[in-house]
Amino acid sequence: MDKILQSTGRGHSVTVTNDGATILKSLHIDNPAAKVLIDISKVQDDEVGDGTTSVVVLAGELLREAEKLVATKIHPMTIISGYRMAADCARNALLQRVVDNKKDAEKFRSDLMKIAMTTLSSKILSQDKEHFATLAVDAVMRLKGSTNLESIQIIKKAGGSLKDSFLDEGFILDKKIGLGQPKRIENANILVANTAMDTDKVKIYGARVRVDSMAKVAQIEVAEKEKMREKVQKIIGHGINCFVNRQLIYNFPEELFADAGILAIEHADFDGIERLALVTGGEIASTFDNPESVKLGHCKLIEEIMIGEDKLIHFSGVEMGQACTIVLRGASFHVLDEAERSLHDALCVLSQTVNDSRVLLGGGWPEMVMAKAVDELARKTPGKKSHAIDAFSRALLAIPTTIADNAGLDSAELVAQLRAEHHKENSNAGIDVITGSVGDMSVLGISEAFKVKQGVLLSATEAAEMILRVDEIITCAPRRREDRM
Repeated sequence: MDKILQSTGRGHSVTVTNDGATILKSLHIDNPAAKVLIDISKVQDDEVGDGTTSVVVLAGELLREAEKLVATKIHPMTIISGYRMAADCARNALLQRVVDNKKDAEKFRSDLMKIAMTTLSSKILSQDKEHFATLAVDAVMRLKGSTNLESIQIIKKAGGSLKDSFLDEGFILDKKIGLGQPKRIENANILVANTAMDTDKVKIYGARVRVDSMAKVAQIEVAEKEKMREKVQKIIGHGINCFVNRQLIYNFPEELFADAGILAIEHADFDGIERLALVTGGEIASTFDNPESVKLGHCKLIEEIMIGEDKLIHFSGVEMGQACTIVLRGASFHVLDEAERSLHDALCVLSQTVNDSRVLLGGGWPEMVMAKAVDELARKTPGKKSHAIDAFSRALLAIPTTIADNAGLDSAELVAQLRAEHHKENSNAGIDVITGSVGDMSVLGISEAFKVKQGVLLSATEAAEMILRVDEIITCAPRRREDRM
């Protein structure tokens, strides 16, 4: 289910989301231990992109179990060393069961599709998850193994339904083409700049010019125009046919560009212009005196396209082959924002999986595998540590329990059934949310990235450890005010 967050600041902005990290980032919390949990969810979001909620659930469960143990007079250090052993054991149990299809392109792609669909199924995009999973996989496959998501641009346009979203090869800039300029350019040489193109007035604050006749004013204006013309000539001298500027371009230079048959785009927003430079292989220039040092960008075709009611400029055939733009359509801005967050999670997970192609089944299956291994470890371990290890395996069951609860199913019954299934060798059982029973995850095609699960396991254990080490929270006493009376 999603949450609505309403800010208490000005404007009462409303966010509708179910992304764990987004919710936790927006909360204002005084409890120091809770802040540690918020930090781990942020780290998980930056590192892997998905599994933010799972980390917090698992760490919370580990702490709850630890509290019971502390109550029975087991020292926190004993609990921590037990947890450490358990986490290692759980990780090894997962490593033995991972699948790696990197060699086989077909299988690997279907793995990526499964992972994307699993990631999206808890989000707003779950209705059209196949459509969006295909978008995400296509976009990530174009990156050819880089995890730099900069070159995947997401444009949000309200209107249409979520199904109308599409992936476009190339780059789309959310700007209109200036008046009287070519609407279509082939084999473009692009100069990306950040420079002032308003008329070069005397820009010294409080400067005064005294003249004794109107003719002199005209002379000053002519001189200003000349300066501008020189600058435009220098820019044209680079042998370009498209000029993109971050700042305004006034009417006069725009005329000059139009006469020279150069497409001038003004006020390209900063994200847009940096990304454009990256994608076309150019660099942002601000001085134009020596053309040989300026790196121009290139693309095959620039044209104007319409999406909904807005005109946009489309750059196709760019230098960086992996660049692409995902255009999201949706009913309202809240829907679009949430769709972007969900898609971002999927893109992050996929780009990590392309690098580390180990894949696990999902739906509570990894947790059951870990819990079983940790249970066996607890039976072998002598001494008080075994209690802590046992507690760790109980905490792991919190995730399948939560999955079942969220789907409105009877969690106690299902988790007990799962446990029985997992006592058989190499079982693929997990929770099938749709039918509300225990199902075979490999048949249902529910997969998760190994990296996400490993991140959840290690971060949650470390956070729980850190909070357990604390035996007292000391706050500074407020300074006393001296009595002035």
